Amino acid sequence: MIPILFRQRSAAFVLGCWGFVLIGWSGLIVPALAREVEDGFSQTDVGLGFFYFVTAIAYAAGSIVGGMATERVGRRLILSSAVALLGVGLIAQGLTGDWTAFIVFGVLRSVGAGAIDGGGNGLIIDLYQGARGGRLNLLHLFYSVGALGAPFLLAARGLMGLTWQAVIIGSGLIALPLAVALVFTDVADGRARPHLATGGQRSSLLAIPLLVLAVAIGCYVACEIGVSNWLVRFLAAAPAATATSALGLYWAGLAVGRLVGSRVADRFDHLRLAIVAALACAVALIGAVLVPSLGASIALFAVVGFASGPIYPLIVAVGGERFPDRAAAVSGLIVAASVVGAVVYPPLMGVMSVTVGLPVAMIGTAVVVAACAGALAIVGRMPVATVEPAG
Repeated sequence: MIPILFRQRSAAFVLGCWGFVLIGWSGLIVPALAREVEDGFSQTDVGLGFFYFVTAIAYAAGSIVGGMATERVGRRLILSSAVALLGVGLIAQGLTGDWTAFIVFGVLRSVGAGAIDGGGNGLIIDLYQGARGGRLNLLHLFYSVGALGAPFLLAARGLMGLTWQAVIIGSGLIALPLAVALVFTDVADGRARPHLATGGQRSSLLAIPLLVLAVAIGCYVACEIGVSNWLVRFLAAAPAATATSALGLYWAGLAVGRLVGSRVADRFDHLRLAIVAALACAVALIGAVLVPSLGASIALFAVVGFASGPIYPLIVAVGGERFPDRAAAVSGLIVAASVVGAVVYPPLMGVMSVTVGLPVAMIGTAVVVAACAGALAIVGRMPVATVEPAG
């Protein structure tokens, strides 16, 4: 039995934030290095698109399998193994010169990243039962920090004389100390706890409220990634620097929204706050698409980011509140559903762009985030099971 050296809840939270910086950063590495990766492996956009697709599926699988495995063997083993898999996968990607091997190692890295995502959410659900909304917003803020920092720091790598392979290897090496630290830290057991469920039986992962929450998170992420992937293209009439800055403002707004959410989320009902945020996001999106002024449009996209910020963490918090006995599996399922949203609608926007036009596709993102609000409203009308005390 490996001894626990760090039992403070704050230590586990700090390590969780470190893990979310890593998955935010690692998820943007290949997109930020797309030209170098394609040139290095003699690939086209088709090959890179296939890489994105299979790694997204692996991410979803990692979140589900990691959550289910945590219920059986505990969170320490699964989280530390997931971080190690992420690190080793990145190092191997940086070392290989074969495209097939690069994809395989990317799949391994994504499985680890998905398990970290689901496991990190489950960790906060278990550790902060009275302050889940605020802490989950703070946790996801660190994901945004990693995602925001990757493109800017990678663009400056030439000043340090680093090759793109060295950047990927270095990113993997940074993950390994976290894997070791998790082995010796109390990160809450994570096993299923039937005594917290009604009648002493484990909650079903096929429960209708949970499935509706999965639809809600999928719709939200379809909007978030759809806007992120197509915003620069939507602003094609603007100078490239202006369009790129607008994307940066969108992500900055999202980060600020999560920062504010970390301070105020637990003062309100999490479900109702998520509904309000989703509706505000939809209204701001419609305004951003239809307003005739470029400056006003960019400002409204920043508002979209701000309104979007707390939605994902709040949905995870609602899942933890509804199913307190299965935090690990529930968070894994929610993360997997979010990946489905990311791989379904954003690619469809490309088809819509050449058929009905990108503005219509952007209005579609407002429709899907409004559908997120609708799904959450349905959950709110469903009865909440009475939780029995332990013992």
